[in-house]
Amino acid sequence: MTVTPQWSRPDDAEREARLLAMKRRATGLLAVALLVFIGASVYEAQFPWLGYVRATAEASLVGGLADWFAVTALFRHPLGLPIPHTAIVATRKERIGQILGNFVQNHFLSRDVIAANLRRVHPAERAAQWLENREHARQISRGFASGLVKALDSLPPNELQDLVSQVVRNRVRSFRVAPALGKTLAMALADNRQEELLNATVKLAADAVRNNRDLIRDRVRQETPWWVPPVLDDKIYQKIIAAVERLLHDMVHDPQHPLRASFDKAIQDFIDRLQHSPEVIARAEALKEEWLMGASTDDMARKLWEGIRQSVITYSEGREGGGGGGGGGPNPLDSGLSEFGTALLSNPTLLSELDDLLIDLTANVVEKYRFEIGDLIAKTVASWDPEATSRRFELAVGRDLQFVRINGTLVGGLVGLAIYAITHLLR
Repeated sequence: MTVTPQWSRPDDAEREARLLAMKRRATGLLAVALLVFIGASVYEAQFPWLGYVRATAEASLVGGLADWFAVTALFRHPLGLPIPHTAIVATRKERIGQILGNFVQNHFLSRDVIAANLRRVHPAERAAQWLENREHARQISRGFASGLVKALDSLPPNELQDLVSQVVRNRVRSFRVAPALGKTLAMALADNRQEELLNATVKLAADAVRNNRDLIRDRVRQETPWWVPPVLDDKIYQKIIAAVERLLHDMVHDPQHPLRASFDKAIQDFIDRLQHSPEVIARAEALKEEWLMGASTDDMARKLWEGIRQSVITYSEGREGGGGGGGGGPNPLDSGLSEFGTALLSNPTLLSELDDLLIDLTANVVEKYRFEIGDLIAKTVASWDPEATSRRFELAVGRDLQFVRINGTLVGGLVGLAIYAITHLLR
């Protein structure tokens, strides 16, 4: 199967015109040599010195025609005649492809060539310099976010939400609530921080009693039997308030208060049961599983998914607060990428190590696949349409080859003149 090579350049028409112009010049010079040869041959008997002119024109014709044949034979059969070993590009494209593939494979894709060229350009330093520019960093982050948005939009939303929900459930199931809570409380209350917690709780209770005296009075009045005199009812209220306030005051100011020790023991016992009691752990896991099976988990997963998606869209469009392309300040990701580039530039040792790593990785990949690349080039050229391939080659180098014809005509004439002159001098 032949394939028409899809080469195209905006200046193809101009290149075609320049090629035709050079062909006309080369052919015109050959025509001048022919006319001079005819004229000199006609009048040579009358003017013997025209022998030099005739010999020059004759040799020019021979040289020009030979080079015309050679140049034309590269791309097509001269005069349409199927002369052997002509139309070389069209009939030998398989061999040309093989030669081209071997040439690229041996002279461009060898490990030494790749390593030498990469080391010359310092890829890590160039990448760091490019990344140091905040606009370039913004391009990378926006490009990544835009690609992620397109990927997310192309996926079924319901399936993604189900996936997020499943991930949330699996993650929560693998997390043992009670032991984790016990460890967290143990860390939070280390170094007797439960004393601070108790003091804060007592002060809150004291404030609550002080700010709700009327409510407590009404409550005592409601709970007191009807036959109790109001005066006694008021005394009961006063004693309750005084007892509670005195208890709270003593707990705050007496570090050795019995209730403090009871509180500490209760806290430690609660933490220990969270971490080691099978009953407490099992109950916490049951509550967790009940919550996971409820609709609230799906709702949370849906909101989580929507939040992630909206955040990515907002970021890709540069509308996030304080950053992006809307004229705000630098985005944290943009700044981070830019500062990473700056940090790399300030560390020559790291740059050198990155260069070595990049060069080694690239050279290894190229070395591994260079034979496949050479075969790909050979097979690709072999599959091209012969006429189209020949035409594209001629457009590429044909104009320069016309100078071969011109030079052949001129040099051939000079050689013919020299030979003619030498033979006459030796007579």
